[in-house]
Amino acid sequence: MGWGWSMRLDRVELRWVSMPLRTPFETSFARETEKDCLLVRVFGEGFEGWGEVVAMKEPLYNEETLKSCWHILEDLLIPLVLSRAWETMEEWDEATRAIRRNYMARAGLEAALWDLYSLCQGQSLAALWGGVRQRVEVGISLGIEASLDRLLPQVEAGIGQGYRRVKLKIKPGWDLEVVRAVRSRWPDLVLQVDANSAYHLRDAEHLSRLDDFGLLLVEQPLEHDDIVDHAALQKRIKTPICLDESIDTTEQCRRALELGSAQIINIKPGRVGGYAAARAIHDLCASRAVPCWVGGMLETGVGRLQNLALASLENFKLPGDISASRRYFERDIIHPEVVLESDGCVRVPETPGTGQFLDWRALERSTVRLGHW
Repeated sequence: MGWGWSMRLDRVELRWVSMPLRTPFETSFARETEKDCLLVRVFGEGFEGWGEVVAMKEPLYNEETLKSCWHILEDLLIPLVLSRAWETMEEWDEATRAIRRNYMARAGLEAALWDLYSLCQGQSLAALWGGVRQRVEVGISLGIEASLDRLLPQVEAGIGQGYRRVKLKIKPGWDLEVVRAVRSRWPDLVLQVDANSAYHLRDAEHLSRLDDFGLLLVEQPLEHDDIVDHAALQKRIKTPICLDESIDTTEQCRRALELGSAQIINIKPGRVGGYAAARAIHDLCASRAVPCWVGGMLETGVGRLQNLALASLENFKLPGDISASRRYFERDIIHPEVVLESDGCVRVPETPGTGQFLDWRALERSTVRLGHW
């Protein structure tokens, strides 16, 4: 997409932000008690744009960490983006391909460029990207708990708040019994599970028992970088497989679909290198009638608002992990916060720019490191 002029940045700011979670969030690979991320702020053309780097402090979801992202941004990406004017997003994308992978670092800066561009154009991100919805359906993601007595009240609360679907994190020893208990109590609930790569192909028979519960999907059951064994597993189970960690490029998505590794794709902009790549994967899936949904990385309000704009695109057919701010944080760094409406939907931002929503007192209180270039 052309900018319409040569866009040149004046300066860039990085913030390391740390926010306590309301309750610990546990998956098959980690237990989080606070959300740390990097916020990228770019200045140019008389405006400022914001983006979020969603990497974790340790390389548990993928190979990136917040420290590695800070390094890639400080030493490579920020000097590059400040070095000259940029005509198009494609030109920027081509220039950054020399930096292998490091998709989350790249995505955070790219998000800030899109945010800046939306202000320059006077259009919301949803409008720029061709969104077709003013509101999007969202679901709730519930982590692994010490017991069913701790989990079931959370499911009940989420349903009571209006969430359209519930996702349960699972792992060996916390799977069939948990799903059976939830399905028995709420037989009509739209329910899905997420294994975060906790199983192996040798567990296919065990995983096939999930077919008894009428699940919407099982997300990333096998290894984080696999598309071959997932194809074999999909032939042995009826529940649709959704890939997450395995899909980090458009080409990898194409390969997975051609192999039959998945029937649904979770798209996380940070995982795939930014919103341009996320839209390309969305379009590929749409061309093959494969539904998508927008995944989450416990984003602050900055990333959450931008993910809502992405979720407004046509082929995001399933409820996304873009729940209300209060689901995870006592206080988000935006105001007003993202809120869930009574019918289980969240409104897509209709105005350009994310900076207007920042709660600066909350942001400053959460900032633990600051850099300027």
